[in-house]
Amino acid sequence: MTSDFKSISQPFSNTIEIDGTAYLYFGGTAYLGIPQNEEFIKLYIKGIKLFGLNNGTSRANNIQLGIYNEAENVAAKRFGAESALITSSGYLAAQLTVKALSTTGQVIYAPATHPALWLENQPLVLKSFSDWKAETIQLINNSKQQSWVIISNSMNNLFPEIYDFSFLEEIHGDKKIMLIVDDSHGIGINNNGLGTYCDLPKKDNIDAVVVASMAKALGVDAGLVLGSKEIINKLKNTNTFVGASPPPAAALYAFINGNEIYKRAWNSLQKNIELLESKIKISGKFEAGFPVFHFEDSNLAERLFTHKILISSFSYPNANDALINRIVLSSWHTNADILKISSVI
Repeated sequence: MTSDFKSISQPFSNTIEIDGTAYLYFGGTAYLGIPQNEEFIKLYIKGIKLFGLNNGTSRANNIQLGIYNEAENVAAKRFGAESALITSSGYLAAQLTVKALSTTGQVIYAPATHPALWLENQPLVLKSFSDWKAETIQLINNSKQQSWVIISNSMNNLFPEIYDFSFLEEIHGDKKIMLIVDDSHGIGINNNGLGTYCDLPKKDNIDAVVVASMAKALGVDAGLVLGSKEIINKLKNTNTFVGASPPPAAALYAFINGNEIYKRAWNSLQKNIELLESKIKISGKFEAGFPVFHFEDSNLAERLFTHKILISSFSYPNANDALINRIVLSSWHTNADILKISSVI
């Protein structure tokens, strides 16, 4: 690949034009195509006219815009939680939550946990999620330690695998568990768009908290925390939350009023997923209903590039490791786009 793909000066969409050449684009995390959704953009512009470009005041200020509390109430109801907190980014939401709640017990990290959830250095967990959860059950049940904090992604989006947390129900009832789950890639997509919160274990000894970036499927630059009223109130009293500026009110206006747009985009995405699955044989990993397809063919990106098609392709976890090649679908893809990449594959 000789073109410069590090200095793109246009919005991402199903196509990107570089040096006068148009490429089909199957990468990124805009799963619902919200950044190019005209209806959603109109809502966002209306929000700007109502609330201005930004709001650089603390949520602890004595004079407040009411839309922040409104957006939190809407988010809690929409995703099945008792209460919610919204910050300016997913990273801030995760760091705020982990730092405030990690003191409640001994911390255990699941494999491949996102860096936004790290307290300090990368936690080294080099095993599968299945092996890890079996070891975790045994470790907690056999320990004298009573309180534990378990931190995990809701899924692995690189080698798509949605995690099942029902294993926590096997932990003895006298153990207190704080479960913190990052659902940045699942919220708005998985579980009919509801994400993972409403499917997490519900037991007296388990407190579940979900953190998420709203900048992926939901298409707004903000972070979200879902949990009980008690936990959310605790997080809202932290110095981090009090000292940080909130996201633009216009973005939350679009989020509040864009639910039908999200639903239509989700339906379009599912049709795109079904079409691709019907046309090609997946050689790697994928999860039903999730728009990311991993391919074991290390030359796939180069081969597609010769046909003016760009996919997600990078080395992981280290720069010298083998390429991870993935096709990422979005609601903005057309049938013609999917048929084109299918024919090449």
